[in-house]
Amino acid sequence: MIPGDLAARVAAWVADDPDPADAAELRDLLAKGNQSARAELADRFAARLTFGTAGLRGVVAAGPNRMNRAVVRAATAAVAGWLLAPADRGVPEGVPRAGSGTGPVVVGCDARHRSAEFAEEVAGVLAGAGLAVHVLPLPCPTPLLAFAVRHLGAAAGVMVTASHNPAADNGYKLYLGDGAQVIPPVDAEIEARIAGLAPLSRIPVAKTDSPLISRHGDEVAKAYLDAVVATAAGPTRDRAELNVVYTPMHGVAGPLMLRAIRQAGFAAPHVVAAQAEPDPDFPTVAFPNPEEPGALDLALADARRLGADLVVASDPDGDRLAVAVPIPGPIPGPIPGPIPGPIPGPIPGPDPAVGWRMLTGDQVGALLGASLLERTAAGAAPRDRLVASTVVSSTLLSKIAAAAGARYAETLTGFKWIARAADSVPGARFLFGYEEALGYAVGDVVRDKDGIGAALVMLELAASAKSAGRSVIDRYDDLERAYGVHLTSQLTLRTADQAQVMSRLRSAPPAAFGEEPVAGLAPGPGCRGPTC
Repeated sequence: MIPGDLAARVAAWVADDPDPADAAELRDLLAKGNQSARAELADRFAARLTFGTAGLRGVVAAGPNRMNRAVVRAATAAVAGWLLAPADRGVPEGVPRAGSGTGPVVVGCDARHRSAEFAEEVAGVLAGAGLAVHVLPLPCPTPLLAFAVRHLGAAAGVMVTASHNPAADNGYKLYLGDGAQVIPPVDAEIEARIAGLAPLSRIPVAKTDSPLISRHGDEVAKAYLDAVVATAAGPTRDRAELNVVYTPMHGVAGPLMLRAIRQAGFAAPHVVAAQAEPDPDFPTVAFPNPEEPGALDLALADARRLGADLVVASDPDGDRLAVAVPIPGPIPGPIPGPIPGPIPGPIPGPDPAVGWRMLTGDQVGALLGASLLERTAAGAAPRDRLVASTVVSSTLLSKIAAAAGARYAETLTGFKWIARAADSVPGARFLFGYEEALGYAVGDVVRDKDGIGAALVMLELAASAKSAGRSVIDRYDDLERAYGVHLTSQLTLRTADQAQVMSRLRSAPPAAFGEEPVAGLAPGPGCRGPTC
């Protein structure tokens, strides 16, 4: 039997659920009443997905602790309410305010399970609240949505995506009118509005043919491509032709990536056939994250077979970029972990027998940052250029920036901070930012990570190196010879209890790390209060 209080909460949710299939799913669990059903319902109703970091993310299923139409409807009604609220004059300078704009809202989605359905729910609720809505062609990569917010003069943008999460997940990412992801206190204000909503049945939802809903063709993508190619691609002279293997990893970035590569003047890459089309089940990878061991196995196999110069990979929503390069061989397969210092000697020409390895996010970040700083050294106001990385990323970029006479900013983890790194620095011009988890932003075309723009910089770097008889690894060795060897390694601990973990660290910080005592504590960059 299902406990009475739990059964009552389930019944109340079912009565207000706008999706008949979700309601039926919960009724079926109630009817089963066995131990498995009890455990499943207890988990689904243990809490409600909270509006944090950049929005919502969770397993697609019915109930408040899952991603479904009811949860999407509530979140969107809260976003609409926040956009339409009287302006809040108590918000610190530089942070978007409630009611700061009642302009249109841009909506996009990836190809995950129920993404298109959730995107239509978002559009309907926004239009039902009286807001104009711009729906991008579905599905689309996340960088296109982030670009479209400012390109279309929108007050906000909503992207339905779970990025590189497991196949069972989906999510809801909110962008503010400045084109960057939501930040405090806005996320907390929206969360409070969700908690205070009336029943979902009272939330007006416009029909799909509402005059407030505009559906775009290719014009936004064309504008994005023009902007990102002009910013990221670099000069076309003295380029060697590259033999590149590319995989979209069953995601949505493929068509736009291929168009960008062609428009930038590079040869078309070889696309990994088994991963070319969007597939929400991600059948060829255990985990659709290019950082995960084995995720690039098919691409590396094609690279060996074709004697490629470079492998580039998108994550499912196209905002991250992975890069793999040939290294002196013969080596039987990809080597896990960071390269242990500079690799001596030149790399021979492409050979199917040589080894391949994936570069770390810190290595790619240093390469891209150094390339962009070198490319812009003779431009206007070189000292106004600003590059940024995070507190958990390598310090190599800061040394490269200092030698180039550019500004450097270290931010909290997350592109909502990286993208705004120049906002509080008078006269600064954002040139590049990255975090070690394979996220890179090239200029301010997209105020978020953009795997397509980053790929163009990497292709230009690799092509110019090849023209000079050198390799990507040679270029990285140059950086370490100039600024010292920088070794970083990622340790990921998955937990559903992040808030409590951080609360414990803040209330009882460690006195030592290993045998080294902690000398002092300081708030991180961007911290605005005791909860930072």
